[in-house]
Amino acid sequence: MNTKTGLRPGGRSARVQAAVHKAVSELSDSHGRTELTVPLIAARAGVTPSTIYRRWGDLAELLADVAKEQLRPEGEPEDTGELRSDLRQWAELYLDEMTSEIGLGMMRDVISGSARGDSPVPCQCAAFTQSQIQIIIDRAIARGEAAPAAEAVMDGVVAPIIYRTLFGPAPLSRQGLHNLIDACMRNALITA
Repeated sequence: MNTKTGLRPGGRSARVQAAVHKAVSELSDSHGRTELTVPLIAARAGVTPSTIYRRWGDLAELLADVAKEQLRPEGEPEDTGELRSDLRQWAELYLDEMTSEIGLGMMRDVISGSARGDSPVPCQCAAFTQSQIQIIIDRAIARGEAAPAAEAVMDGVVAPIIYRTLFGPAPLSRQGLHNLIDACMRNALITA
């Protein structure tokens, strides 16, 4: 996604973005993230450093853009046929992804690349996550189950995962995660 306009690029712009994102991934794997530089990425992608600076501004913003793209869900959450198990299965996978070394690095990239001046941290990551939760909730409502609002799950389950992962002494445990889901379920207000 073009971070300056919010529009998905097409043509040459899309090819440049794909090449640069691929270069970041390959170089991260071979050299480690701490060794990445704009000139190194540009050389691997076959573009000039000025292309990267013009499009992304700096290395932090580029890494944030790559991380946001990697955090985009690839498909819909699995349907187990029951809301509580759908939420548990999805949340366990989300917890595992966010607490992994890769997930933690992506979250840090998004935060460091997006936190500029007095503006809030603009990120589609929350929208990606909320859309996955909404799919689960919509399925439950269609089955006639009472379901919490997606925002309640974001506040009651996702936010503690992210906070504990980034700032807590230890990530949320599986039992702690299940307790949060159970609390959301007790407060389910949306019905079919």
